Amino acid sequence: MKLSIVIPCYNEVGTIRSIVDRVRAAPVADKEIIIVDDCSRDGTRELLRTEIAPLVAKIVYHEVNQGKGAALRTGFAAVTGDVVIIQDADLEYDPNEYPKLLAPIERGQADVVFGSRFAGGEAHRVVYFWHMVGNKFLTLLSNMCTNLNLTDMETCYKVFKREVIQQIQIEENRFGFEPEITAKVAKLDVVIYEVGISYYGRTYKEGKKIGWRDGVRALYAILKYNLFR
Repeated sequence: MKLSIVIPCYNEVGTIRSIVDRVRAAPVADKEIIIVDDCSRDGTRELLRTEIAPLVAKIVYHEVNQGKGAALRTGFAAVTGDVVIIQDADLEYDPNEYPKLLAPIERGQADVVFGSRFAGGEAHRVVYFWHMVGNKFLTLLSNMCTNLNLTDMETCYKVFKREVIQQIQIEENRFGFEPEITAKVAKLDVVIYEVGISYYGRTYKEGKKIGWRDGVRALYAILKYNLFR
């Protein structure tokens, strides 16, 4: 089974090489790495061209900054693997956990797997209380609309069979992607699993980008893609 890893990237000059090295070293034999640079301005693009391009299958460059959702839309269109996973370009999520995320699909039990930061007993860095509250509120509202019982709708680690993700048209350009994709997957005839993962959250000083405006957009996206589509 071939795994495609899609890495959306925006101004991650301090971490992009490290995450690529970690993904390359992840314990999955057959994998392709696709990076989508969303018009970085901090030197990331130059690093991608000079050092990282020979290490990955493909790099796509956006000439205008559009957001994470737009970068994933581009990346999903380019994948060739049997299974697709999203990997953020920071160091918050551990690629060594790919095997346990893939296991339900490899066993023929699941079509989609969410990696939950709130399920299981894996290690977590202690960071922002109100981010956790907001995340759980958005997950609860999403679950009320989808009738799923997820614990972490906003997680980065979402794994899809390629035929599942490529039949979904992604409309959100920024972090509204998370509730949008959850709503659209919930409407398909697919089996969804959830697996506990570790999490090393960044602070804003370290480069975290999501903010309260993204929370408002997520709320809008939950209602839009569940109730009005």
